[in-house]
Amino acid sequence: MQHHDSLPRRRFLLASSAVAGTGLLPAILRAQTAPAAITGDAARPLLAGLQSGDVLANSAIVWARASREARMRVEWSTTSNFAQSHWVRGPDLLPDTDGTGRVDLQGLPAGQDIFYRVLLDDLASANTRTPAVQGHFRTPLAAQGPATRPFRLVWSGDTVGQGYGINEAIGGMRIYDEMRKTNPDVFLHSGDTIYADGPIPETIALPDGNTWKNIVTPQVAKVAETLDEYRGRYRYNLLDRNVQALGSEVAQIWQWDDHEVTNNYSDSKSVANDPRYTDKNVQLLTARGRRAFFEYAPLRPYGAAEQQRLYRHLPQGPLADIFVIDMRSYRGPNSYNLQTSESAETDFLGRPQLEWLLAGLKASQATWKLIAADMPIGLFVPDGKDAAGRSLWEAVANGEHGVPKGRELEMARLLQGIKQAGIKNVVWLTADVHYTAAHHYSPERAQFQDFDPFWEFVSGPLNAGGFGPNEADKTFGLDVVFHKAPPQANSAPSEGYQFFGQLDIDHRSQALTVVLKDLKGASLYSKTLEPQRA
Repeated sequence: MQHHDSLPRRRFLLASSAVAGTGLLPAILRAQTAPAAITGDAARPLLAGLQSGDVLANSAIVWARASREARMRVEWSTTSNFAQSHWVRGPDLLPDTDGTGRVDLQGLPAGQDIFYRVLLDDLASANTRTPAVQGHFRTPLAAQGPATRPFRLVWSGDTVGQGYGINEAIGGMRIYDEMRKTNPDVFLHSGDTIYADGPIPETIALPDGNTWKNIVTPQVAKVAETLDEYRGRYRYNLLDRNVQALGSEVAQIWQWDDHEVTNNYSDSKSVANDPRYTDKNVQLLTARGRRAFFEYAPLRPYGAAEQQRLYRHLPQGPLADIFVIDMRSYRGPNSYNLQTSESAETDFLGRPQLEWLLAGLKASQATWKLIAADMPIGLFVPDGKDAAGRSLWEAVANGEHGVPKGRELEMARLLQGIKQAGIKNVVWLTADVHYTAAHHYSPERAQFQDFDPFWEFVSGPLNAGGFGPNEADKTFGLDVVFHKAPPQANSAPSEGYQFFGQLDIDHRSQALTVVLKDLKGASLYSKTLEPQRA
């Protein structure tokens, strides 16, 4: 499929090498090891992270982290030589946010490559300033205008899980570089941006006799409990050159799942019998994990009405609307999931979010409606057993294959509402299960039949253990058209079972093509969908 390849952007990236080469990495390493020190080679604050996110046609978030107290400034331009530029004064980056902060750039031109530079003013010295570090993103076309270029998105999830951290012997998190090389408009991180509950050891013995060797920092050597340990997980990921390069070159969309706090957490979660935790208060752990996520995610805060709201609508021009949903914050407790009527116990999205999603889908004028979900709809994802010996469930499916019950009731209502409103061209993108798959849902195969057929595509992990495949639930007629998973559970990233998805929409035909790719960027499966007309 034809895709734009911005020549100014390529020249800019080759000339600057701001992060992939020698620019940002040394600064990050020094900031990690001595966050408040002033030494001979660091007599000023260091830029210890740079990202952009939640980019809209006329606005974008630029995120940065400073090694010590500083004021953030951003310069942006539509040309890589910054011949005509605009300066924006940013926030003070202070210890109470771990040195992180963001600027919401406004008044950007739609459908344009934007080049930006971030520098830091030293708050301890009025005459000290860091050298500028450069970045790039691309704004979407105006939603009401013509589709004059194609759209490309890459997505995946599950970063640094099961103890597999940054292994420099294999080039670090190479899958991030493969995603970057596709030159996407946006990277969607579908959750599990960190593994707060997964200690990272110095070495892991592999089944083939080799040894996996990790970079280790104090904050990642144990499960995260303190706020600094949660923050340290995000700081750790930013040590990887591939993560840095993608973050500085490509706009991101972040969502979360469970490992931002601890595995499979909900209102029923307990770590009372987990000896790794000295702090047994899951609600307090959740608050700390949530705080760290919002400090480090390059997203636009919702506002005073609900400061920690994550679900949001991000228009990507006339070809696509992205609806980022939150399957974690509003769910009821993980239960046996077989209730026959809806209640707070069966909530998964929760009524306000579900109504918001339906209203947004109805109002959308984009050709394709992309639902970014952190968990698949129809796969079995178990969560142990309760005191009565009943199976508990982490996701929507309840392992029964029958008519909707439990959390499936809410999903049935959503799918029914999409059909009744005549909403076309809805595609689901997700991760979580640590393998890649293409799922087709159809009422012809389902126990619940009042919905229109749709596709769900799954990819991941990103530098974590490979698992799967999971059993498919038949309630909504799930057909696993394609999947690829490792032959044994918890395969090391070096075995190659790491995956991401690439989604392209052609601006002429408006056809949508999904390609599922592996660690080397090789195509495993491709599906082209023609748009349906209302």
